[in-house]
Amino acid sequence: ETFWSPIIRRTPPLRSEIVEDISNVLYQNSEYRKEFLNKVGHRVYDGWIREKRNEWVRVSFLGGARQVGRSSLFLHTPESRVLLDAGIDVSTFGQEAFPHLETPEFNINELDAVIVTHAHLDHCGMIPWLFKMGYTGPVYATAPTRDIMALMLLDFIKIAKNEGKDPLFTVDDVKNMVLHTITLNYEEVTDVTPDVRLTMYNAGHTLGSAMAHLHIGNGLHNLLYTGDVKYANSFLLEAANTDFPRLESVIIESTYGGKQNVLPNKKEVDQELNDIIINTINRGGKVLIPTLGTGRAQEIMVMIAYLVREGMLKEVPVYIDGLVWDVTAIHTAYPEFLNRNMRKLIFHKDNNPFLFPIFKRVGSKKERRQIIEEGQPCVILATSGMLVGGPSVEYFKEFASDKKNSLVFSSYQGENTLGRRILNGEREIAFKVGASKQEIIKVNMEVLKIEVTGHSDRRELMSFLYRLNPKPRKVIVNHGESSRCLDLASSVHRKLKIETVAPRNLEVVRIR
Repeated sequence: ETFWSPIIRRTPPLRSEIVEDISNVLYQNSEYRKEFLNKVGHRVYDGWIREKRNEWVRVSFLGGARQVGRSSLFLHTPESRVLLDAGIDVSTFGQEAFPHLETPEFNINELDAVIVTHAHLDHCGMIPWLFKMGYTGPVYATAPTRDIMALMLLDFIKIAKNEGKDPLFTVDDVKNMVLHTITLNYEEVTDVTPDVRLTMYNAGHTLGSAMAHLHIGNGLHNLLYTGDVKYANSFLLEAANTDFPRLESVIIESTYGGKQNVLPNKKEVDQELNDIIINTINRGGKVLIPTLGTGRAQEIMVMIAYLVREGMLKEVPVYIDGLVWDVTAIHTAYPEFLNRNMRKLIFHKDNNPFLFPIFKRVGSKKERRQIIEEGQPCVILATSGMLVGGPSVEYFKEFASDKKNSLVFSSYQGENTLGRRILNGEREIAFKVGASKQEIIKVNMEVLKIEVTGHSDRRELMSFLYRLNPKPRKVIVNHGESSRCLDLASSVHRKLKIETVAPRNLEVVRIR
């Protein structure tokens, strides 16, 4: 009678409080949202507000150029000012942790839109700060990115307070960000300004991660910003998309872009993880796996569930501490962003890897202390992945001196982080105790590294660029250590016969 078509959604197998809270915030502020969306529509469709002085299209690299961390790119067109990501570098402190938003060309009062590729702090950690400083425009992201981003940022505030630091922004700023976020599905096209049209494509990196395809002007230029990209199928996600309507320039990451950055295949990693856990359990030890809250942790959970289901690994308790459980619940709320196999599994209780009885949530400091003190062998997944804060550091302090235990790094370790120092062989770690004292922790536990990454390795990056359709005319390399950026740029130019550049921070690249 109404001619309405119902949208049927299954109840997520795991309850996610952040998804519910965001829905409530949007519902309670529905009138404000209407006014805001109306304002965005007028900015897009009422015509140009700036004098058309030139045809230049430029990208200023405010962070993430020849480094991993604080990714932030500023797109200038004749009419638009668009920020692509705004992250922080969690591996350092002071001004070096933040993008260069003090540059003359960046004026927050002229900013038209912000596009967020995914929810890792090195890509989204500064977004609430923009609202604190007066930004009132739209933030474009996928729905999972919005929810995980809000969760990560609230945890960022919590950690800062626990460490006695003043947070960079407040809970209200995060709420304001949510109210101004416009969510898009993959391959959904929308105008963000009068001369910029956005389409998001699967990046294969984390749940909801996206590459931003920007159609600039009336066919003037087509730019692809990959953010972090994975060009291979994983347990959770499909490989990144490579087909686009038009394409002239690509900005690509190079976290693992060096010649030596060739990662083992999935079977080798499965076997390696299996061997580590068995060896540690057999000697009565505990396995600590510091991990990022989103992406890497869920991949490892599915790997462990697979090993148990296939009979390759005996059932051992796997404790989930930090944000990992909450982010896992968000994964079950957005099955359409997972690959086909995972979509089938999570809706069958007996096969859902996230509901395996071996996974046990750590919900309090008391429970954490019990795990530390009890002698039972176990596996612990805890944030943060670089040992720069969070529960993983607490476990490390308690387990480090016992050679029966194992420390397994599964993610990229930023320069100067505790994780990188340990991987480089440092075996005596000083921790502050109070205002003036230090505690020296000796690292006797076995230290290992497995490659469970949401980033493409060297072969996958080259394959991704080779398979891009249409073939781009220019490739800009960022988001990697300096040597890796330069190495990848050189190889792309030599093998694919494409113009390349690897800019430094504060450099401006004219793309049209």
